[in-house]
Amino acid sequence: MLVLGIETTCDETAAAVVERQADGQAKILSNVVRSQTDEHARFGGVVPEIAARAHVDLLDGIVASAMKEAGVGYGQLSAVAAAAGPGLIGGVIVGLTTAKAIAMVHDTPLIAVNHLEAHALTPRLTCALAFPYCLFLASGGHTQIVAVVGVGEYVRLGTTVDDAMGEAFDKVAKMLSLPYPGGPEVERAAAGGDPTRFAFPRPMLGRPDANFSLSGLKTAVRNAASRLEPLEPQDVSDLCASFQAAVLESTADRLSVGLKLFQERFGTPRALVAAGGVAANHAIRSALQEVAAKAQTTLIIPPPALCTDNGAMIAWAGAERMALGLTDTMEAPPRARWLLDANAKAPAGYANSRAAY
Repeated sequence: MLVLGIETTCDETAAAVVERQADGQAKILSNVVRSQTDEHARFGGVVPEIAARAHVDLLDGIVASAMKEAGVGYGQLSAVAAAAGPGLIGGVIVGLTTAKAIAMVHDTPLIAVNHLEAHALTPRLTCALAFPYCLFLASGGHTQIVAVVGVGEYVRLGTTVDDAMGEAFDKVAKMLSLPYPGGPEVERAAAGGDPTRFAFPRPMLGRPDANFSLSGLKTAVRNAASRLEPLEPQDVSDLCASFQAAVLESTADRLSVGLKLFQERFGTPRALVAAGGVAANHAIRSALQEVAAKAQTTLIIPPPALCTDNGAMIAWAGAERMALGLTDTMEAPPRARWLLDANAKAPAGYANSRAAY
């Protein structure tokens, strides 16, 4: 089975061709990604209109490159998969419309992929992981703990009630005048800082649920920084180190609770999986390793190129769904919001939470 995957939900324009063999083994034949970092850097964050226009300009060429690199023709494809959400709606429309056009012209099945499901299934692309397993998804737009029970079967165990983890890193970077994208810059500055200089709060520590909250921590960093202005380079490093230490301790606590909830409902997880751009943070990876060891499970983190947004994960999710006969019609809608767990609700007391979407 050969599947073309298209990803345009944020600021990466990507396409890939993945082969799924009859025994479930996978092979990435191509994986072409064009980041729009340069286009957004001067604004300090992703500008939706700029992102959508860049997808329009770049996507046809990216798809052509992916097909050429894979050495296959459109007539050989078993399906065309596109991320149909959640994400910036302009970009989602570009990718899904392109996939529909290819599918119609070549009479090929269409698969509208939930971007979050693609992250959830990525470890099965890289190491054929069996179900069920526990997913920690942390990116600029999402922070969730999810029980991955099977293809299309997801139970959210915890979520952020305000800022996503990647979003918090980016906002801290911006308030400290660090370059965009902020996450790697915060990690880099933290390496030379004192994580004990500032006693920042550890959000949600000790709570029986597995939810996250980072807005208050972000505010604490802003308040500390304002008291020190003008900031010296060492101040910035110490602020980043203290912020990151708080995130690590909070994350370890939240994941420990999440794994306990998983155990109670689904038994021992096959693994703890980390996905999303934040999983590329080396300090967070080390913290996750400790959590997995304490829970007596294995930590699996896909290669960095498959943690961030890419076409291979979309193609693979499409292949997994295609193998079960799950395809979509040309009426499949683009979605700015799309829950991975259709039964999930916002945490009690947080009616306006991102978790509601």
